[in-house]
Amino acid sequence: MIRRAALIVGLVALAHAALYIVYQQGEWRSRTAWTDQTGYQRLGASLATTGEFTRYADAEAFVPEVIRTPGYPAFVAVVYKLFGVDNDLAVAAAQALVFVSICLMVFLIARRALGDRSALVAAGMTALYSPLPYFGSLIVTELWTACMATAAILVCLRAVQGGARRDYILAGALFTATTMVRPAFVLMPFFFAIAVPLLVRSQRSRAGLKNWAALAVTAALALVPWLAYNYVNLKQITLSPAGGIGRGLWEGSWQGRWSGRVQAELTNLAEATADRAELNRRVVAKAGEYGLPAAPMLDYVNQWRDIRAIWDTPTDPIERAGARVDADREYLAQAVANIRQDPMGHAIRRLTRGLFVLWAAEVPVRYGDINRLPPVAIRAMWAVQVLLLAIAAVGALRLALNGRWLEAVMLSLPIVYVTAVHVPLLCEARQSLPVKPVVLALAGIAVTFRRTEVS
Repeated sequence: MIRRAALIVGLVALAHAALYIVYQQGEWRSRTAWTDQTGYQRLGASLATTGEFTRYADAEAFVPEVIRTPGYPAFVAVVYKLFGVDNDLAVAAAQALVFVSICLMVFLIARRALGDRSALVAAGMTALYSPLPYFGSLIVTELWTACMATAAILVCLRAVQGGARRDYILAGALFTATTMVRPAFVLMPFFFAIAVPLLVRSQRSRAGLKNWAALAVTAALALVPWLAYNYVNLKQITLSPAGGIGRGLWEGSWQGRWSGRVQAELTNLAEATADRAELNRRVVAKAGEYGLPAAPMLDYVNQWRDIRAIWDTPTDPIERAGARVDADREYLAQAVANIRQDPMGHAIRRLTRGLFVLWAAEVPVRYGDINRLPPVAIRAMWAVQVLLLAIAAVGALRLALNGRWLEAVMLSLPIVYVTAVHVPLLCEARQSLPVKPVVLALAGIAVTFRRTEVS
């Protein structure tokens, strides 16, 4: 019966993914929606055809990639190699299977944490959770990151429950594989290696500490090839020089000053208006339209233009790559200056609007349709996500209070980590998506919890 139910969950997940593929296919080559798809498509095509990690496969000299890490482009390259370069439908279909695998891993996590009943409900909730197949129907990193992160957490949970050294080593490798998709996860294995022994007494034994050391060392060693690649090509020991915290911190310094819609309109004006005087005139008019002060808006669009020009001006690909690194440093300097102007207001915005956006602001609707939705529909989607997070918190609490402290800690730490890493920076709902499968596992545990299941 369990197998039959799991099969039904998998079929529901496939159907859900298929609906989004049909709904989203017009977005794959769109120049206005999810523009970061273009970078992944070019990198995947280059890897598939030349084996080189570069956007400029036809350039005479090798131009290193300075923004993206290779984990997701490698996945896209494998699909392109098998089914044809630029076959975006094949990528979306492959990601539909990735979504099914995430549902299976959520089932295994919840079963390890409590039992079969919770596992089935958690997997079913995952199959119905629209943001996952929404991103799976696009050529972006979110779903693949969720797959890697969920696999790492599942193996890590198995490691602490069983004590096998090989599982700790495998978990360390999987954590770094996640980092190669999304650099924000680089500290997660080390966070686990410190936090779990501190919070769980059984993990403080000599054997336990050796196991966590093995996980941390494996994760660090697995980073070496990529760090060496960046040092050889860019003369820096870094995960992604222009994908550092500068731009995220700068955008975070502005987030919350206005509604997301107003900020998007300002960004569009900055991008579309070449003449500086005309841009300023339009921004002042926009401020008057919304009844808001014009000065901060003018600061925002002019900072955006000035920093963007650093890498937009060079035409040579190698010079442009170096300019992206310079731009990120300028983003960082300007972000610090912005924050210093109103440090208390910045902190309040990060802990209110930032936290909300990170965990509850996903709208799994085609990009061009979002602004046409009635506000009540958007708020209903937000309310569901807030409720889901609250139910997950109840699940963690029930595990902790009923003899499953280890499992409660292991499933709560990914949520703590993502919050701690992202709240200081620009917050987008998709940044929390990689650990939403863990949230769904905890929610499934909460709604099915029975004291008699706890042994």
